[in-house]
Amino acid sequence: MSLRLRFTLAFTAVGALVAVLVGVLSFRAASDRVVEGANRTVRMVALAVAEDRDTAHARPDAVTRRSDGNPGTGDDGEQPAIVQSVAPDGTVTHLGGPDMELPVSDTGRALAASGAPGQEEATMIDVGGATYCQLTIALGEGQGALQAAIPLAPTLGVLGGMAMEITEAALAVMCAAAGAGWLLARRITRPLVRLAGAAEEISADGHVDREVPVDGRDEVARLSASFNTMIRRLAASRAVRERLVQDAAHEVRTPLTSLTTNAGVLRYATELAPDDRDRLLDDVEDETRELGHLVDELVELALSRSRDDAEQPVELTEVAGRAARRLHRRTGRIVLLDSDDCLVRGRRQALERAVSNLLENAAKFDGDGEDPIEVHIRRGTLTVSDRGPGIAVEDAERVFDRFYRADTAHGVPGSGLGLAIVREVAEMHDGTVFARSRSGGGAAVGFTVGPSRLLPSPEPDLAGSQDEQLPERRAGRHPD
Repeated sequence: MSLRLRFTLAFTAVGALVAVLVGVLSFRAASDRVVEGANRTVRMVALAVAEDRDTAHARPDAVTRRSDGNPGTGDDGEQPAIVQSVAPDGTVTHLGGPDMELPVSDTGRALAASGAPGQEEATMIDVGGATYCQLTIALGEGQGALQAAIPLAPTLGVLGGMAMEITEAALAVMCAAAGAGWLLARRITRPLVRLAGAAEEISADGHVDREVPVDGRDEVARLSASFNTMIRRLAASRAVRERLVQDAAHEVRTPLTSLTTNAGVLRYATELAPDDRDRLLDDVEDETRELGHLVDELVELALSRSRDDAEQPVELTEVAGRAARRLHRRTGRIVLLDSDDCLVRGRRQALERAVSNLLENAAKFDGDGEDPIEVHIRRGTLTVSDRGPGIAVEDAERVFDRFYRADTAHGVPGSGLGLAIVREVAEMHDGTVFARSRSGGGAAVGFTVGPSRLLPSPEPDLAGSQDEQLPERRAGRHPD
C-alpha cells in the first residue's frame, strides 16, 4: 500500500469518525428533545382532565394541538390522546380519545391505590401495534389515578427521517474527506515521490549527480536538503576515490616497472660481475620496500575516515610523546616537546598517526641533522619544526596533496602520502593543515583541531604525578 493511499484512508477514517460522532450526538439530542416534548404533551392532557373531569371527553382532542393550530406531536393532522381513569381497586374507565384500553402496570395500580397526589410514572407502551407515550398520575385521597397516552408514530417518523438525513450527511462528509485526503496526500507526498524516484535512479545507474528540488521548510524539505547533501558528499567521495586510484596506479607503475626490469636482468645473474649483481639486488630490495610502504600508506589513507576509532578526550601531549618515543627508537633522533597540556575531543589513533607522519617527515628531510626536532602544542595547534631544506612558497599549498613531491624531495624515499593522511585527520577533527618555512632554516608543518573540540584541561595532581611528569616535559626529551 502506497503512502499516498495510507494518507487518504487516514483522512477518510477521521472524517467518517467525526461525522458519525456528530450524527449520533445530534440524533440523541433531537430524540431527547422530541420525547421530552411528547412527555410534556401527555402531561398537559392528564392535568387538564384532572382539573375538570366533566370535560374530559373534549380535552383530549384539544390538547393535542398547539395554539397556532399545528399538531402538538406530529405533522399528519389530528392525533387524539387516549385518556382513562383507574380506580383504587384497579377498575379502568375510558374517558376520551380512541376507544382503546391502556395497559395498567403494577406501578400504575399502586399509584391508583395509595399514591400521593401528583405522583406520576411515564412509560412507553405498545397498543394495537403502535407505540404510545403514557403518563400515569395519582389523584390521591382515594380518587385513584389518571392515565393519558399519545401516539408516537409521527414523532418516530420525524426521528426516522432525521436519522436518514444524518446518515446521508455522514456519507457526504466521508466522501468529501476522502477527496480532500487524496488531494492533501498528493500534495504532501509529492516531494517524497520525487525523493524516492531520485534514490531509485541513483541505485539503478549509480550516478550521484542528481539533486531533488527543496520546497518549503517542513520535515520533507529538510529530508530533501539532507538527501542533496548526502548526494554531494557521495559525489565528492567518488571523485576522491577515482583520483586516488588514478594517482596510486601512476605511482605504483614506477616501482613495478623497475622490479620487472630488474627481474629480467636477474635471469642473467650468472653472467654479471659480483658488484653489478649486488647492486641489482640492492635495487630490488629498495624498490620492494618502497612498494610495500606505498601499499601501507594507500591502505591507511583509504581507511582513515572509516575506522571505528571512537571519539574521546585526548591529551595531545601524550599523543605527541608516544609518537616521539617511537621515532627515537627507529632513528635515534631526539624530540623536544613544548606543550600547554591541551585536551581535545577526537580519535586517539588517528591523531597519533598524524603526529607520527609529521615527525617521520621531519626526520626524513633532516636526515643528516643533529639538532632536535621540535614539537609545539598551543590551544589545539600542533607544529613540528625541523632544520631541513625548508619548503618553497609555491610548494606550501601542495605538499598535502596525494603523491605530490616538491623539487627538494626528489631522491628522498617516501610515497608522498604521509602529509595527505595528516590533512585527512585534521579535516576529520574540523581543523586545517599548514606548512611554512622556518626562520633560520628548515620547515614548520602541522595541523589544528577545531575550536569546538577543545576541552578544559584537567587539574594537575599536585600530590605526586606532576613531579614525575614535569622534568620530562621541561627537558623535552623522550628517550627510548
